[in-house]
Parts: sequence; structure tokens; C-alpha cells
Amino acid sequence: QVQLVESGGGSVQPGGSLRLSCAASGSIASLAIMGWYRQAPGKQRELVAAIISGGNTNYADSVKGRFIISRDNTKREVYLQMNSLEPEDTAVYYCRMDSRRWDGMDYWGKGTLVTVSS
Repeated sequence: QVQLVESGGGSVQPGGSLRLSCAASGSIASLAIMGWYRQAPGKQRELVAAIISGGNTNYADSVKGRFIISRDNTKREVYLQMNSLEPEDTAVYYCRMDSRRWDGMDYWGKGTLVTVSS
């Protein structure tokens, strides 16, 4: 059974930084597309950033230049370095593992809360 466990959320002032981590179980994690999504109160869940096994990345326009997604395939972990945080970044952040190409499955973590406030 694949599990995704996020960590690193918390409260920070505007302009601050946080680093989220997501640990994935299962050997297929090193092949899957890994992504970070977020859901703010009253809004739909949206893509923040994604990274494929080879390292190519994709970012939402709202976080380009501020957030960096990376992964360590040997550890089966994915990270989201968030810099210059803004109040609009406040949301629950979810880790996603898209392994549909290999096992037909799509996995989600339970989420970690990020609050940006002065």
C-alpha cells in the first residue's frame, strides 16, 4: 500500500520561507510524476508544481520564481522550497504521486497546512 506523508508546514510571516517534504512508500515512487497541490479555504485544489522522474518541472504562474520543486529518487522524497511567501499562499498543501502509467493509480497525501500571516 502506497502512502504519502507530508511534513514541513507551519506559520510564517510574509516574505518568509518554508520547505515542505513528502515521503513516499513503494518502489514505484522513483518513476512516478510527483506534484504539490494546494487548496485554500473556499477554493478548488490547484497545481503548484510538478516534477517527473528525470527532473523536468512545471510550475503554476503564481509561484514561478518563488517556489522550487525537487526530488530525491533514492529516498523516494519530493520537496517544495517556498520563498517570498505571500498571504495568498495560505492553504493546505498536498503531495500527489501520479503512477497511472505503471500501476494505474493516483495517490494523495493528507496535506499540511501553510499559513502566511503577519
